[in-house]
Amino acid sequence: MGNSMDVREIILLAALLPLAATSAASRALYVDAARGRDDQDGRAPATAWSSLARVNRAELAPGDRVLFRRGQQWRGQLIPRSGSPEGVITYGAFGEGEKPVLLGSVSAHQPEDWQPAGAGLWATAPLRFAPEGASIDLGRLDWSLHQEAGAACAMKSEKAADAGAKMLQLSCRQPGARGHHLQLSVVGLTVEEGAYYLFTFQARATKAFAPASISLMKSAPPWTAYASAETAPPPVDTNWAEHTIRFRARQSAADARITLFLGGVLPADAILSFQPGLLRRARLSGGLSLPVDVGNIIFDGGLSTGTKKWSVADLRQEGDYFYDPKTKQVVLRSDSNPPTRHRSIELALRQHIIDESGRAYVTYENLDLRYGAAHGIGGGGVHHITVRDCDISFIGGGHQHTRPDGKPVRFGNGIEFWSGARDCLVEGCRIWEIYDAALTNQGDGTNVQENITYRRNVIWNSEYSFEFWNRSPASRTRNIVFEHNTCVDAGHGWGHRQRPDPNGRHLMFYDNSSITTNVVVRHNIFCHATDSLLRLHGRDWTAALALDHNLWWQPQGPLVLWGKDKIGPAEFVAFMRDRGFDPQPLVKDPQFVNPAQRDYRLAPASPARALANQGRPAGALP
Repeated sequence: MGNSMDVREIILLAALLPLAATSAASRALYVDAARGRDDQDGRAPATAWSSLARVNRAELAPGDRVLFRRGQQWRGQLIPRSGSPEGVITYGAFGEGEKPVLLGSVSAHQPEDWQPAGAGLWATAPLRFAPEGASIDLGRLDWSLHQEAGAACAMKSEKAADAGAKMLQLSCRQPGARGHHLQLSVVGLTVEEGAYYLFTFQARATKAFAPASISLMKSAPPWTAYASAETAPPPVDTNWAEHTIRFRARQSAADARITLFLGGVLPADAILSFQPGLLRRARLSGGLSLPVDVGNIIFDGGLSTGTKKWSVADLRQEGDYFYDPKTKQVVLRSDSNPPTRHRSIELALRQHIIDESGRAYVTYENLDLRYGAAHGIGGGGVHHITVRDCDISFIGGGHQHTRPDGKPVRFGNGIEFWSGARDCLVEGCRIWEIYDAALTNQGDGTNVQENITYRRNVIWNSEYSFEFWNRSPASRTRNIVFEHNTCVDAGHGWGHRQRPDPNGRHLMFYDNSSITTNVVVRHNIFCHATDSLLRLHGRDWTAALALDHNLWWQPQGPLVLWGKDKIGPAEFVAFMRDRGFDPQPLVKDPQFVNPAQRDYRLAPASPARALANQGRPAGALP
C-alpha cells in the first residue's frame, strides 16, 4: 500500500506543477484601505488602490499579484480573475502586521444601527436614500414587448388621465412557460458601478400575479446583469399601487435596460396596466444594507453568536434573531439596544467571501477570511487553485433552500470545490467555526473531481473537518489526498448547537455514486468529536479509500459510525484490519502543547511522532 501511495503523490505533484509557473511580465498591484485611492494605478504602495470593487474590475494578466496591506480590513466579495499555464494570478499580502482581513459581513455596532421593534426586540435600521442627480422619466421613453416560445400578448400605449403620463396595457393570451418568454423592457440607460438606482412604476392587473423578476441589465447579448435587485418583484393585483425596485450597479455601462420578466406568471386572459415612473440615482443616507440572508451574527469577535430563527414569534431567548427577506432587516431579541451590550456586532451575509466559480490558475495566500454566511471560498468548475497559509473562520449558516416539508436548510463550508474541480491544493491554513465542512470537494450531476490535495491544515470547531461525496454513476473521482492535517473538536462549534441534524465528525463520507479511485487519508490527527471521528453514510465505496498512519483519539463514544454500525475503541483495530485499512492504527492522546489555547503543536512525548513520514510526524504541526 505504501508504494501505491508514493505513485499517487507523484501524480498529484505533477498535476500541480503548473501552479508554480510565473510570467516574466508579472506586476505587483497594491491595495491599501486607509491610504489608497481607486483612481490611482496601484503599481506601488504609494499609489495603491483602496477597494475590493477596484480589484474586482481590474484587468489582470497571468503572473500578476494583487497584494492587500497587512493590518487592514475590507468588506464585500472578492471575484478573482483567472491566470493561465504561463502564470497564476495571486491574491496575497504586503507590509507588516496581521494578515489582511476580508469580511463577508455588515457591521452593526452603532446604536443608530438599531431601532425598537417591540418588547425586548430590536430591528436593524431600514435603508434611507436621498436623491442624487437628475432623474430619468421612463414614461417618455419607448417600451418594447418581446415574446417567444409560444407566448402571445398584445400591447398598446395610451396617455393616462393624470398629467398625460404614458400608460401601457398588455392583454395576455398565453404567457409562455418561463420568465424570459415574455419581457417588457426599456433601453437607453446609463449606470455607474456602486451607485443605487430606484425604479418606480404603478401597476394593476385583472388577475393577481407577481413578475418573475425585474432586472437592470445589458441591452444585447450576452444578457449580463448590470445590477443586483435588492427588492423582490412586488405582487400586482386589481388595485392601482406604486412600487419601487432598488438596484445597486455592479459595473458601469452605457447600454443598460430595465426588463420586467412576465413569462410564465402573467395569467392567460389577464390585462396588465402599467405606468412607468422614474429611474432615480440615489445615495445611501442611513440604515443597514442587508440584501441577502443573514446566516449568523457574531458578537464581540466570536465570544458568542446569535441563534437563527424563522419567524419573529420564535424569538424567545437573548440572541435569537430573524432575517426578514421582505423588509431586508434583522430582528434581534435583546433587553436593550444591542450595541450597549456588545463592543462589536457582525451580520454575516449569505454570499461567498471569495466566489471563484469557473476560475483557474489562482493562488490565495496569507489572507484572513471571516464572517460570511455561505462559503469562505466557493465555486464550481475550478482548476489549478491554491489556497496557502490563510485563516478562515465563522463561516456558513445561510438559508440554502426550504424542503418540501417546509423545513429550512442552512449551509456553508470553509473551502468548497464544487462539481468539476481538479488540480487544487489547500495547505498550511487554519480553519475554525464552520457551519458545515472546513474542507470539502463534492458534486452533483455528471462531473469529474480529481487531483485535489489538502495538507498541513489545522482545523477545529467545525461540524466536519473533511466532507466528500460525488453523485451520478457517470461521474468520476480520483486522486484525492487528505494528509498531515490536525483536526480537533468536530461538532464543538457555533453551528452544531443550532443544527436540526447535529452530526459532528472529522471525516464525513456521504453517499457517493461516482466511479472513485485513489482517495487517500494519511498521517493526520483526528481528536475529539461530538458524534464520531469518521462516518460513512450511504453506499460503501471505500474499496477506493486508503486510511493509513493516522492518529485517532476519542475518549468517549464511538470512533466510527459505519452505516448503522458503531465502532468503539475495543473493536477499532479489528475493524480497520478487516476493512483492509491500516492494520495497526494508533489510538492515543496526541498530547498537544496547550489545546486550551489552541496550540496544537506536539509535545516532545507525543505518540504522533511515531507516525513520522519522511521525518515529519502525523498532523500539521511539528
